[in-house]
Amino acid sequence: MAKKLDLNKTVYELTQEYPELIEIMAGLGFTEIIKKPMLHSVGKIMTIPKGAKMKNISMMDVVTTLMGKGFELVGEMPDMSSAPQAGAEKTNVNNPPASRTEQLKTYLKRLGEGEKLETVRADFVREFSDVEASEIMQAEQELMKEGTPLSEVQRLCDVHSALFHGATTEEKIANAEKEVEASLLRKKAHEELAKRDSFPKKDYTDKNARAAELEAIAGHPLYTLTKENDALTDLLARFKEGKDESLIPAIRDLSIHYAKKGDMLYPLLKVKYGVSGPSDVMWTVDDEIRDELSALAKENDHGAEWSARLDAVLTRAEEMIYKEQNILFPICAVNFTEEEWYGIYHDEKDYDLCFGVEQERWETAEGRKVSTVFDAVGEIVMPGGHMTVEQLTALLNTIPMEITFVDADNINRFFNEGPKVFKRPGMAIDREVFSCHPPKIEPMVRQIIDDFRNNRRDEVPVWMEKGGRTMLVKYMAVRDNSGAYLGTVELVQDMEFAKTFFLGENK
Repeated sequence: MAKKLDLNKTVYELTQEYPELIEIMAGLGFTEIIKKPMLHSVGKIMTIPKGAKMKNISMMDVVTTLMGKGFELVGEMPDMSSAPQAGAEKTNVNNPPASRTEQLKTYLKRLGEGEKLETVRADFVREFSDVEASEIMQAEQELMKEGTPLSEVQRLCDVHSALFHGATTEEKIANAEKEVEASLLRKKAHEELAKRDSFPKKDYTDKNARAAELEAIAGHPLYTLTKENDALTDLLARFKEGKDESLIPAIRDLSIHYAKKGDMLYPLLKVKYGVSGPSDVMWTVDDEIRDELSALAKENDHGAEWSARLDAVLTRAEEMIYKEQNILFPICAVNFTEEEWYGIYHDEKDYDLCFGVEQERWETAEGRKVSTVFDAVGEIVMPGGHMTVEQLTALLNTIPMEITFVDADNINRFFNEGPKVFKRPGMAIDREVFSCHPPKIEPMVRQIIDDFRNNRRDEVPVWMEKGGRTMLVKYMAVRDNSGAYLGTVELVQDMEFAKTFFLGENK
């Protein structure tokens, strides 16, 4: 579980909550923190950002160190631009200046010409002491992309190791690698903080009341998810009371509940609203709970160790209910628009029944079918997305089936490309389908299509042997959302792979 560290709290409050902070902060330069009188006096009015500013300690170093120690930072983030920097201006780590790469080339050339290592090192230290380690790494990678042999680039390790502490060259190189990791972490922290600042600020003061309001609307997604949590709470209480293992299959329905969150809530929060905590933390816990229940269900020995693991994972499931109701759902209530809730309501219909909770009808949403608007100029737009003609053609040709579509007027309209067991000449397009079948087969084809047209059947599977291979030919009625007949699709699939999988190659 992530350790949440609120930067709005005082240093004293944080060290009471996380005693290990004392040693971490002391290592960053907050040396007075180890003195109890100071901690119990100044520490009660001082926050970490204020202390860093007073002691001229880089908040970026503080943030990256705390992140590296497993803390999740919350509260008002300080202005990172005001943090002390080693150089007057930081360059873009993703695109190191060409001059960096050129400078590294000159060092290699000087070494190759026999110049002493220490002389080259001295110039390197003067030119690169204020450059991020990750930028040096990027420049070295650029050298390799240009064709510089790896053995030559590796010689730079001896050069840039001069920037780092260590008794031996090996130690210096190892410390250089550690600094690269720390530099990349600083870069990531910068990006995350910048991303967070790019989203509009939300008022969470009434988040619980707003969530409760939505949870009371019959059929609303939060109404359904809360009902599922109520059902799971009841199952967990019953199991806790009687240890009835027959309840475990029902409890494992939580995988459906978690799938809804993972598909419809977490991504929307993270991508559109910049709220990454639930997706980064809760989603992982969801997976761990689901996977542990699955693993326990497969074991035959239900001894003391098994029971202890089960109790532990069910406790985590119980804790997740609390987190959803008091953290996740209120955050969603504050951020999601009415249109987004409508979309979630309609998408929720595709999921299996969970804990026996039926999705009730949300009258307002039923009258507001949400259609996604795509920026898809020159593309084919469908309810499920949009594609170029080139993409759609390649997709249909990749499906391992022979596909034929016949429209409602019995005219051949489409064949996918590729090798075929049943040949489909291009000249057959725009011809009547019956003209493509021998006289003895034509009556059967007519009957199938007539049954489809008159709603007597929806599909007809035909198994046959063709060229010594087992083939499945399936005819299916194609209908629109109202059930109106649009045509027939014929799908031809070689089923030898299924025989091999289920029966084995030698059977």
